[in-house]
Amino acid sequence: MSRLKEIKPHELVNLIRENDRLELIDIRTPAEIERGVIPNAKTLPMHLIPSNIDYFTLSQNQIVIYCRTGSRSAQACRFLNKQGINNVINLRGGIVQWASGGMQLDPTPLDTIA
Repeated sequence: MSRLKEIKPHELVNLIRENDRLELIDIRTPAEIERGVIPNAKTLPMHLIPSNIDYFTLSQNQIVIYCRTGSRSAQACRFLNKQGINNVINLRGGIVQWASGGMQLDPTPLDTIA
């Protein structure tokens, strides 16, 4: 099993600029998502990850997963790693750290996975 990959918000800004095949997935609840999302993020509530495992298995992109503080997304990344999916990265500190760093939030997600 591979070690949990994590990225800090300021590193993610650079990765977004450099990698046009990067996917962002917000696993927060719908109520949390109403407060804003990272631009171009898709949403998939955490509890639906197991039933949408094929989405991750079939993706050849790097996928950054985030939640409010980074705790749930770290759990999700570990779960996916145990399934043999290693193209996932946890956003350390979650959207709270992203927003406190002054980075942009969009009012609505790009798309919903499920």
